[in-house]
Amino acid sequence: MNVFSFIKPYRVPIAAALMLMLVELAVELWQPLLMAKIIDEGIVGNDLDTVIKWGGVMLGISLLAFASGITNSFIAAHAGQSFGYDLREKLFSKVQSFSFMNFSHFPASSLITRITNDVTQLQNTLFMSLRIAMRAPLLVIGGITMAMLVNVKLALAFVMIIPPLLLFLIWIMQKAAKLFKNVQKRLDKVNGVMRENLVGMRLIKAFARGNHEGTRFEKANDKLKDKTVFALRVTEVTIPILLLFMNMSVIAVLWFGKLEIQTGAVTVGEVVAIVNYAARITSAFSMFSFIIMVFSRAKASAERVTDVLHEEIDLQDTEDSRIENSITNGKIQFDNVSFQFPNTNVPILHGLSFSIDPGETVAVLGATGAGKTAMFQLIPRLYDATGGKIRIDGRDVKEFKLKNLREQIGYVPQEAMLFTGSIKENLAWGKENATYDEMIEAAGNAQIHETIEKLPNKYETLLGQKGVNLSGGQKQRLSIARALIKNPKILLLDDSTSALDLTTEAKLLNAIGKHKCTTVIITQKISTAKKSDKILLIEEGRLIASGDHEDLLKHSTLYQAIYESQFGEVKAEC
Repeated sequence: MNVFSFIKPYRVPIAAALMLMLVELAVELWQPLLMAKIIDEGIVGNDLDTVIKWGGVMLGISLLAFASGITNSFIAAHAGQSFGYDLREKLFSKVQSFSFMNFSHFPASSLITRITNDVTQLQNTLFMSLRIAMRAPLLVIGGITMAMLVNVKLALAFVMIIPPLLLFLIWIMQKAAKLFKNVQKRLDKVNGVMRENLVGMRLIKAFARGNHEGTRFEKANDKLKDKTVFALRVTEVTIPILLLFMNMSVIAVLWFGKLEIQTGAVTVGEVVAIVNYAARITSAFSMFSFIIMVFSRAKASAERVTDVLHEEIDLQDTEDSRIENSITNGKIQFDNVSFQFPNTNVPILHGLSFSIDPGETVAVLGATGAGKTAMFQLIPRLYDATGGKIRIDGRDVKEFKLKNLREQIGYVPQEAMLFTGSIKENLAWGKENATYDEMIEAAGNAQIHETIEKLPNKYETLLGQKGVNLSGGQKQRLSIARALIKNPKILLLDDSTSALDLTTEAKLLNAIGKHKCTTVIITQKISTAKKSDKILLIEEGRLIASGDHEDLLKHSTLYQAIYESQFGEVKAEC
């Protein structure tokens, strides 16, 4: 699939636009001949009827060209905008199917630029092609042909200069394409800095780093400006060069035309007609600088968009995937599982083996970077294990359809991510057709219902981007409610209670315990871990101990060290 395949559905309007453009072009090429006829037969021959007759014809075909041009603009705009709409839809859909590895190939700022700026560039290019860009070269070809038909000798005065100019234009277009590709990359950099600043504005203000970030943005912006200015200079220099040589050729036509008129070899009307054709060709050449810039940018944008369309998705349903496979009990088994992130040589998990029974609540403890989150992401297949097997209810996770698997797992990531919209709409993310009562129940279990009820518009309260108008604990509880509303068979909480006080956390875990689901919690709190049925202790990607709180407190030196760091002496509970 490439960018041009999205043009195919609009072949009929494109063909209609091209036909109307040809009508305009035919009128423009015919007018100098009519003007020559008016001069030679009407003005020179002192025949007013001929002037009125052919002048009327010129006026009529000019109105026809005007109507064709207006209609062409409407049709070209429709084709261009529709093409852009389809391309944006496909790109967004492709990005939605990306795995985490695919996202490592394309920074978020670059994807935003490709879906917006690059697609806009392409749709505008299609419009310009149907309206102007294709008309200009045809006008040059048609103008040369008609001038040769009028008088070969005079036409040669400017026809000979056109092939070298065309070669010059092709060279400029190739050079400009590379320059504008660099411009788009610089735009990615500017968008990246701007996105980081908008997301981290609170931190920037808290650390008073506004001046530093301003300088960083200024550097990125300066480089974008410099690259853009240089690319524009290269393309703009074509206009003076083209006009210089074309005007010289017009002067040559006038000079030799005067001599030919004196000898009677040509008429005044023929000279005027050839000068008109030269003027039209010159005007077409003057548009080439703009056309080169548009097409050069479009070529760069098309390559960037095609990169996204051709990106191979590494995580897909396998031949063994069955749509009827569903999670019935929620038993989780890791059998000698190893993992390393794509395109790296650093293992994250080493031979991880454990089993979690249906309905159990299991806590996962370990230092930062121990591989806890990576382990979590393997269960709903956000990544695939590089070794070993992960089974749910005895089936390899690859035997589940990705969509089915993820719909039956409630996943709450480390960073509570909420979307712009109402609280109700954010809860419906977990279950699209959830009833109001189901929302209240899920929010109640997540210990957020009372807080919502105190808000001015309750469940209709609008949230800012990423839930900016809620506290950290409120965002975590709302994220948990969103996961609970789908009644998952497996609930994964990745350090999702870190911002909660002990009382609220205890109530939340007690409420979750009433759900018939297997719950796995990544936590740093011994107070949370001790209430679970089992604790998995992970260190440097290896399972070094497992058991309940009392067992680990007696036999695991690492667990004892964690306990001591939070509560002091271990002896009291031994």
